[in-house]
Amino acid sequence: MLRPWDLNIRVVRSAQTAIYLQICQAILEEIRRGRIKPGAALPGTRELAESLGVNRKTVVEAYDELTAQGWLVPERTRGTFVSAELPDIGRLENRNGGKAGMPDRPDFRLRGTGPGLSLVFASDGVLTFDDGAPDTRLIPVDELARAYRSGLGLASRRNRLGYGDPRGSLALREAVSTMLNADRGLTTTPENICLVRGSQMGIYLAARILVGPGDTVAVEELSYPPAREAFRATGAEVAAVGLDGHGMRVDELEKLCRRQRVRAVYVTPHHQFPTTVLMKPERRLRLMALAEQFGFAIVEDDYDHEFHFVHRPMLPLASADRGGKVIYIGSMSKLLSPSLRIGYIAAPVPVVDRAAAEITIIDRQGDPATETAVADLMESGAIKRHTRRVMRVYAERRELLGDLLLKAFGDLVSFTLPEGGLALWVQFNDGIDLAALADKAGAEGLRFLPGQSFAASAQPVQAVRLGFGSLDASELAEAVRRFARLVRGKNA
Repeated sequence: MLRPWDLNIRVVRSAQTAIYLQICQAILEEIRRGRIKPGAALPGTRELAESLGVNRKTVVEAYDELTAQGWLVPERTRGTFVSAELPDIGRLENRNGGKAGMPDRPDFRLRGTGPGLSLVFASDGVLTFDDGAPDTRLIPVDELARAYRSGLGLASRRNRLGYGDPRGSLALREAVSTMLNADRGLTTTPENICLVRGSQMGIYLAARILVGPGDTVAVEELSYPPAREAFRATGAEVAAVGLDGHGMRVDELEKLCRRQRVRAVYVTPHHQFPTTVLMKPERRLRLMALAEQFGFAIVEDDYDHEFHFVHRPMLPLASADRGGKVIYIGSMSKLLSPSLRIGYIAAPVPVVDRAAAEITIIDRQGDPATETAVADLMESGAIKRHTRRVMRVYAERRELLGDLLLKAFGDLVSFTLPEGGLALWVQFNDGIDLAALADKAGAEGLRFLPGQSFAASAQPVQAVRLGFGSLDASELAEAVRRFARLVRGKNA
């Protein structure tokens, strides 16, 4: 029989891993290394406990766990043994170089390749020009906390914290439906609403519902990269359509439709992503007419409808949809916080039902307490009050960033202050390699995405999308200063 000192077990009492699990892991490692063979006897629990200086119950718990997993076999009168049915593990190749812990790589095939998306996000010590995120420091935390506590209690009392409708809570679907009808000209009922965990999930569901291998989806030549990848993930072909100062070139879309069958068109007509331009009414009407003529669906991503500075926002395409051509996608993330993960799909009932069916195999449902809390904030008017407050802040930051860019870059840049949204599309003169500057920006404590990150092809784009919402006045000034220093260093 092996003696306790033959086992390579070291107990670290300060570790986060429970002691009995440390014993389990050490014994398994001895088995994997071949030092303990199948059928070999283990020391008694009392003996091992004394040698390790732990309570005997801890060793019993470790043995019981390994027995339950099939590694050990207890025999009433003889002791505890390594299962004789295990393979000769000692002969197996150690592909991790003898290192303990998770292997460096899997020993199985990963299908395809992951989407090549460029992301920028805030981190300590680095100023980030994101793609138009809100400032979470402006969240009405106290109101949100009270609403969440109330929503959590209400959901608990009504036994609504378990599994429920994958479309989401009725209270929030009612609130979203009311908001869309009153503020955006849609004609929905709660049955037309499916709640999702952010607009990206809504886009992914729309892609799953609408297209498959061999189908064609049209997008603007500069567009939201995760949306393109969501359609590509279905096996569909993504075809880029020209873009100008009035939005998607619908004349080019018509030519594409005459050449091949287009199943869906993805657009951001309110504030085109990334260029921020507004699709003009005549193009909207023509796009709807083409959908009728060629039978494609329109996926309308209205990702930041609430943010407008010049006039009331133009009504969505979905407000004029009488033939069931539009899947309308929106989000509460930009208004409150991306961490809340609440978005919605508005569409005919069969689309909503299909989306709900897809949700049951992705994440089953959202958080009822959070949905109840947001519904309460919408119904009480708290979200509208919050919107009015932050809009004043964002309007000031929009003007400030424009002034800072002109002072720092002068004739090197050109841009138009957007009528809405939380980002500027800034074009730079030729000769400035924005992609190379983005790679070097980290050394200046800065992050931004070059314009070609948004392109459907590898074409160079002499522009950047600079989000201003998440940076306060001093941060914007410093970020522009670092950007200017980066550009001057490149072109000195």
